[in-house]
Amino acid sequence: MIFSPPLLPATLIQRYKRFLADVRLEDGRVVIAHCPNSGSMKSCNTPGNPVMLSFHDQPQRKFKYTWEMIQVKKNWVGINTSLPNQLVAEAIKAGKITELQNYPDLRREVRINKHSRLDLLLTGPPGPCYVEVKNVTLLEKNQARFPDAVTLRGQKH
Repeated sequence: MIFSPPLLPATLIQRYKRFLADVRLEDGRVVIAHCPNSGSMKSCNTPGNPVMLSFHDQPQRKFKYTWEMIQVKKNWVGINTSLPNQLVAEAIKAGKITELQNYPDLRREVRINKHSRLDLLLTGPPGPCYVEVKNVTLLEKNQARFPDAVTLRGQKH
């Protein structure tokens, strides 16, 4: 995934009020970043860890920075829950996921019944393939886990 403009490196100071984080930019300024993740993020919100931010200079935005990723140990973890479906769709279209290379057609948010949709429907010679994508921010015993907080929607998935 290519971010345009490129992401900005910073350091996490603290996450608070669920959707806000204080971060220190490379030039030393402390800014408030929007945190687009409603989960607890308990294993990936350690103060002092490197983070990556996007910058949005629209006048209507209260917070110009968005927290996109955090580095945990040696791995980058996605924070922005609106990006994983786009990232996976791009990877499938580019042939980066070997098991899904034989599906030339991809549709998003496909309704499967009156109450539910699945993230992606791939069609091709192997037949239909439904793909559900999850943004995972919980690490326990070296395993990525979902969900990171108990919710009715999370239990459904």
